[in-house]
Amino acid sequence: MSSGPAARRAPSVVVAGGGSAGHIEPALALADAVRRLRPDARITALGTERGLDTTLIPARGYPLELIPPVPLPRKPSGDLLRLPGRVRGAVMRVREVLDAVQADVVAGFGGYVALPAYLGARGRVPIVVHEANARAGLANKVGARFAAFVAVAVPGTGLPGEQVVGMPLRRSITGLDRMALRAQARQWFGLPPHGPVLLVFGGSQGARTLNEAVAAALPGLLRAGIAVLHAHGRGGSAAPPARGYVATPYIERMDLAYAAADAVLGRCGMTTVAEVTAVGLPAVYVPLPHGNGEQALNAAPVVALGGGVLVDDAELTGERAMAELIPLLTNPARLTAMGRAARSTGHADAAGRLARLVLEIADGSGPGADRAHRGIESHGLRRGPDSRAGA
Repeated sequence: MSSGPAARRAPSVVVAGGGSAGHIEPALALADAVRRLRPDARITALGTERGLDTTLIPARGYPLELIPPVPLPRKPSGDLLRLPGRVRGAVMRVREVLDAVQADVVAGFGGYVALPAYLGARGRVPIVVHEANARAGLANKVGARFAAFVAVAVPGTGLPGEQVVGMPLRRSITGLDRMALRAQARQWFGLPPHGPVLLVFGGSQGARTLNEAVAAALPGLLRAGIAVLHAHGRGGSAAPPARGYVATPYIERMDLAYAAADAVLGRCGMTTVAEVTAVGLPAVYVPLPHGNGEQALNAAPVVALGGGVLVDDAELTGERAMAELIPLLTNPARLTAMGRAARSTGHADAAGRLARLVLEIADGSGPGADRAHRGIESHGLRRGPDSRAGA
């Protein structure tokens, strides 16, 4: 019997990354990469009715199986008392899906659906955990304890056996030729064909501080000859209309936005940092002021190598934005140097690397496969060469 995945029947891969775009996008990037390597692969996405799952996942052409969400309360409450029952119901639903699709491997990316996915797959189907942030979330901390492979975007997450793979990204980002698309991209958004362009975005939940700073800094930016493409978030506020200023609630074509831009002002979730570095854009990163501080850690390696600047949320006024952005965007040599430094920290091949690992583990030949098999056998669920894990 051949040992490579190409010699076996079509693999069944389940991805679990529901909730926010930061969990969904890397899961879908992995799914796309698996499909490129094995066009016959069966891919199923687990998600919830919350967040963007029902919008983003079907739009990318993948079947979505809904799992009851299991949000983990941060403080003692009635929700904490109801948690065990919620987990049990979600785990049972996960196992139903794994059986129905005859899953070979589960790849989880954190989020509401990841914990029940890991618990449902434990001892039945090999698990691959991917942690995007510098500080791991609770679901991935649990899943990493019995995963066949633990992949991380940046080192130092504290997860056992972590291996730095990078952040899986869409091919439209990793293969982007900014200079070749620059004229088309600026025409697409209605931006000036010449002169520097600042791209501003912060997501629907994290845009407020950025929006206020942009509104205050906009007159000074425009006087300096800097055009602005501003994604202010659904429900967020744009600055007053002005020539050279383009505002939109949401950018569908981020590839064109990156191609149009010379620098970025934004948050530093790991997806943002990974995309901005992959396309080689310098950035002023503004970490969200809540959470466990992982956003500042996400951007730290880029900032250390000179590819970005870190500004605290409380310090981002209009004056500070102008002080950081005008000297940068009016200095082509500095833009080039910072862009080169940013690109040097990226992992443009992360989706392909992770896809190969997932397929090898599904086939029983990759790193961690022995550990996965021992875990399955310890639960009395042996897998033959052409069988799939049972319930």
